[in-house]
Amino acid sequence: MQKPRSILIIYTGGTIGMTLNPETGDLSPVNFPEISKQLPELLRFDLHIDAISFSPPVDSSEVEPGMWTRMATIIEENYDNYDGFVILHGTDTMAYSASALGFLLENLDKPVVFTGSQLPLGMLRTDGKENLISSIEIAAARENGTAIVPEVCIFFQNKLFRGNRTTKHNVEYFNAFRSDNYPPLAETGINIRYNRQAIMPSPDKGKLKVHKGMCTDIALLKIFPGISEKMVRSIYNIDQLRAVIMETYGAGNAPTAPWFISLIEEAISKGIIILNVSQCSVGSVDMNLYQTGKRLLKAGVLNGYDITSEAAVAKLMFILAQTSNIKDIRLLINNSLRGEIC
Repeated sequence: MQKPRSILIIYTGGTIGMTLNPETGDLSPVNFPEISKQLPELLRFDLHIDAISFSPPVDSSEVEPGMWTRMATIIEENYDNYDGFVILHGTDTMAYSASALGFLLENLDKPVVFTGSQLPLGMLRTDGKENLISSIEIAAARENGTAIVPEVCIFFQNKLFRGNRTTKHNVEYFNAFRSDNYPPLAETGINIRYNRQAIMPSPDKGKLKVHKGMCTDIALLKIFPGISEKMVRSIYNIDQLRAVIMETYGAGNAPTAPWFISLIEEAISKGIIILNVSQCSVGSVDMNLYQTGKRLLKAGVLNGYDITSEAAVAKLMFILAQTSNIKDIRLLINNSLRGEIC
């Protein structure tokens, strides 16, 4: 008799597991055993389901890179014992965490599905039950002995997205996430329909390799009309700064004032990486399209293509922890490591 497939739920915190304090009106996280009491549906799965909880659970606004390493380590330690993993996580930083786990877990051939909810499980109209149940089913889905979705994903409402292609865009409605530059990996209805052409195949060779380092010596610079030389200079002069994600207009455009370009050239000459990411949700950076973009390209700014800001943060932290060789860093940034750019 074939043993049932097994799923490990990693509960980090977030709205899905919160309860309302009747005295203060605040939401605060509870431990997973309290959550499971509200989900008798879990017992109906023909699966072996275990859970590990962060103690104490963490609100997602408190998430930092050490937690990404912690999640990756839990997966590493339990990798051979489970067919898939579901991570319960707050929505505010879920796209950052899913992006980071995608980079930290090299040669992944099992599903790692992030999910959560906009309303706690204990509330009558919660979206958490459907999100969790569908995530478990997706994490357990196999075909011919191989996981159907062997990558780090986010499932929310009725769509499964690649984690490093996803952004939170809505604080009120249940469709909190979207992936503007990459199609859903699956959609749920009466059936789960997998978009197999969009799903990365299992790696041909190599065991799971879990990276543990993330370098936080980066900054995010959003360009806006009237941005001052003093402010930009202060960012590029941050002590031990190694990289800047520059959020530009449209297809990668920014001011070409002499002081602005001079600060960029000066920073690059000191070995600081500058990555050009668009402020627009849809489309890609193309610095050859307009004269302003060409000026940035000439100065040595790197093309972020269609990467999200969340994935850019995670990718730079990951790469900078792997090497200090500028040539290697630039090469890795320009390559799609986990399907984060087209």
